Amino acid sequence: MTITHKHIDEIFEYDGSQINPSWAFQEFGIYGSSIITWIGPVNITPDNLKDFADVGLEIKSNYMVNFICEFFDQQPTNMRIAYLRQRLLVMIFREILTAHGVVTTREGDDIFVDNRKLSISIASVSLSSAKIHFALNLEDKGTPDDVKTIGLYDIKIDDVQVFNENNLKELINATVTRFIDELETIEKDISKTKVLG
Repeated sequence: MTITHKHIDEIFEYDGSQINPSWAFQEFGIYGSSIITWIGPVNITPDNLKDFADVGLEIKSNYMVNFICEFFDQQPTNMRIAYLRQRLLVMIFREILTAHGVVTTREGDDIFVDNRKLSISIASVSLSSAKIHFALNLEDKGTPDDVKTIGLYDIKIDDVQVFNENNLKELINATVTRFIDELETIEKDISKTKVLG
């Protein structure tokens, strides 16, 4: 499976509509499986909520790193595989944070630092593709009042800021590269494994 990564320098809002099928093709002309990353606010409108558990809740933040992943390799599409890939992306990002000395905890697809919520995520499927949205606060601003949150730029070790504008793109690229590599490695392992029978 070939996966195209494109980082968009333009700042724009994630409102939930980007989880719709073929968004990367419609907006950027990208065919096939893809990962689109960008920085921007999140404010998911009620009509774009995909998780029944989120109905009635505010999902918003002033400043986030957004990842939209779309996969066309499973036909028919498979919700379970979509969620397994989502968890894989979350765990890869946690490994990268650990390598930077950041202590995290995970509850399902949510990452926490100092018991404060760092990330949001959802997986879904359409008739044609599987989608993942994964986003990380950059600052603890504009988030719901009833949720304790933290941003990547708020994380410090020995009073030293771990992430900033100078190394953010490197963090994004490292995450995407490792995620794609993991998915490609799985495909190679499938192709070289003898089937029991």
